[in-house]
Amino acid sequence: MMNEKDEWAIVLDFLPHGHSGYGRPEPVAEVVGERFFSLLEIVPREGVVLTLGDRVYIGDGPRDKVKYVKRALKHSDLSTSASSELEEVIKDIVREAEERFIEFFNNAGPLSIRMHSLELLPGMGKKHTWEVLEARKEKPFASYEDMKARCPALPEPKKMLEKRIIKEVRGEDPHHALFVRAHEMER
Repeated sequence: MMNEKDEWAIVLDFLPHGHSGYGRPEPVAEVVGERFFSLLEIVPREGVVLTLGDRVYIGDGPRDKVKYVKRALKHSDLSTSASSELEEVIKDIVREAEERFIEFFNNAGPLSIRMHSLELLPGMGKKHTWEVLEARKEKPFASYEDMKARCPALPEPKKMLEKRIIKEVRGEDPHHALFVRAHEMER
């Protein structure tokens, strides 16, 4: 995972004239990566106008809409518009990438002798963690609905994931990275 990086990103804000007071004005967009939730500023290709929610390729291959990735951002660097859009985009990613996040619940392991990685999710204490571990021993979870059916006392899985990812993106727990790459949290 060290060399892996986001290949696709979702546009949070598009500034057609760039940031004011930053020298030569050029269009930029603030985006969040779909896989590692990297916050980035990109420069679109000439003539490309991006809109909120656009999915853009930022990987190493040929890019149709993005000229280059200008810089990594901290949550505090985001524009007001991008910051307010971020939570909704994270909710969409958690909903659309259900298989990926269910795999997390099926495979998450302990962080130490005393703490399991599932306990980092908001609302997951030892009791809920034990319930999930016992249920997944029987058979892996197939969906969020399957989790809720088999672990009825469990808080809403999507909401727990959303809250944890937002916390990590904001850099509020720099010691534990479940979804955001650790070096992204340290910026």
